[in-house]
Amino acid sequence: MRDVLYLEAIEQAEALLKPQRVEVLRQLAEPRTCTEVAARLGQTPQRVYYHVKRLLDAGLVDLVSERRVRGINEGIYQAGARSYWLSPRLVGRIGLAKARDELSLGYLLDLMEEVQADIAALDRTAPELPSIGLSGEIRVRPEHRQEFLNDLQNTLRDLFTRYGGAEGDAFKLAVACYPKEENDE
Repeated sequence: MRDVLYLEAIEQAEALLKPQRVEVLRQLAEPRTCTEVAARLGQTPQRVYYHVKRLLDAGLVDLVSERRVRGINEGIYQAGARSYWLSPRLVGRIGLAKARDELSLGYLLDLMEEVQADIAALDRTAPELPSIGLSGEIRVRPEHRQEFLNDLQNTLRDLFTRYGGAEGDAFKLAVACYPKEENDE
C-alpha cells in the first residue's frame, strides 16, 4: 500500500468522491473480502462489491489475493493508498493564466499545486528520500513587514547562490509565507 495516491484523472475522482465508497475504502485499509466489509458496514456483499468494482476499475483498490469459497472465487481487496490527493488540475484553471507576482496569493496557490505534484511523483520505494518540512509562526509588526520579507528573500538568495551549482543531488525548495487567520479561541 502506498502512502499517497495522486489522482489526476476525472474518472478516479468521480469513483472516489462518493461517501459510501470512502467508507468502503476505510474498511479496506486492511485486506478484506466484500463479505467482510459488508458485515462491518451493515450492507449486502453485492452492494459493497459494486463499489469495490468501481474503485478497482479506477485504480484506487487492489485485488491482493483470491480464495475459493463454496466453488466461487472470492477476492480479497485492499485500498491502494493510505491517503488520496486530488490534483487541482481536475478542476482546471479558472480565470487568467498563472500569476507571476511572487507576492500574490495566486502565485502561492500555483506553487502549492507544483509542490503537491512533485511530492506525489517521488518514488516512495526508494531507500532514502532526504527531505525536510518546517512550519512555524512569525509575528511581525506592520512597520517591520517589508524588512522581514527582504530578510527572508536575502536569506533564500544566499542559499541558492551557495548551493546552486551544477553538481550534486538536486533539491527543490519552496517557501510559503502568508497571513495567518486569527482565531478568537
